[in-house]
Amino acid sequence: MDLATLWFGIIAFLFVGYFVLDGFDFGVGMSLPFLGKDDVSRRQIINTIGPVWDLNETWLIVAGACLFASFPEWYASLFSGFYLPLLVILLTLIMRGVSFEYRHQGKTEKWKAGFDRMIIIGSAVPAFLWGVAFANIIQGVALDERHVYVGTVFDLLNPYGLLGGLTTLLLFFTHGVTFVALKTDGQLRSDARRLALRAGLITLVVAAVFLIWTVAAHFSIVVLALAALAAVSLVLSLVANMRDREGWAFVFGAATTLFAVVTLFAALFPNVLPSTIDLAFSLTIENASSTEYTLQIMTWTALVALPLVLLYQGWTYWIFRKRVTRASIEGAPVHA
Repeated sequence: MDLATLWFGIIAFLFVGYFVLDGFDFGVGMSLPFLGKDDVSRRQIINTIGPVWDLNETWLIVAGACLFASFPEWYASLFSGFYLPLLVILLTLIMRGVSFEYRHQGKTEKWKAGFDRMIIIGSAVPAFLWGVAFANIIQGVALDERHVYVGTVFDLLNPYGLLGGLTTLLLFFTHGVTFVALKTDGQLRSDARRLALRAGLITLVVAAVFLIWTVAAHFSIVVLALAALAAVSLVLSLVANMRDREGWAFVFGAATTLFAVVTLFAALFPNVLPSTIDLAFSLTIENASSTEYTLQIMTWTALVALPLVLLYQGWTYWIFRKRVTRASIEGAPVHA
């Protein structure tokens, strides 16, 4: 395996980490109108991700930085062609982050309700647009011979792209609601379990259609096997949820996202951004990568940095592993 192919795998790993971790953050945010029956339950929901949401988002920063350094041509074509959707994702992520920090600063219900809406929008919009973006990356876009995107933003809103967006929206929602069930107690926990089951059944149907479409368009034994593993993981997550095993439901939900994202990268390989104008204009691992020397430096850096990041992330989740109980919220100061 050459270094360019290795870094394609590392980029895939980083996006897997981002979608698994920030994915359930999105789902938690989207669950507010369904599970947040009163201010206490809404604070309980938000506090499940309070200590970790910003750490989860750093995976996107690292993935973007590594993409820029290892595949500058891919980065340039992607961020110029997908400029508007990525800008909307960035703005809504900022909106969500601001809401987490400022919601508890106000005393009125109107203040809190306004920031709750911002959390919902800041969770749902990126969850949908990331699916649209990656579906179009896999399907290919209108790249000319200079690797410049010559289509419009409306070209990205094609049936496959929209289905990809709906799939990630539902998948993250189900994953997030499962996390709420795992991290809370009482009525909120029961409500989250029931909602996760209903949402999971819808997700299973939509995701199955998207994965079948992907496998049909990019068939290989590897892609088929990965798509099957994603489907099986989602079914096992639903079964675990029905048996009140939230921990296993969350683990299998994370595995579903993992296998789904890896399926997309496997379908993309060895391209990184196919051209629908002429396959000869496509960006590939070979023609989009940095120099060998740059990739060598990055590889040695990753060997040191990645294990430290994983250890710190694991330690953080271990420290904040306990459930966020309703009693702890009720006994906390009003602005907690």
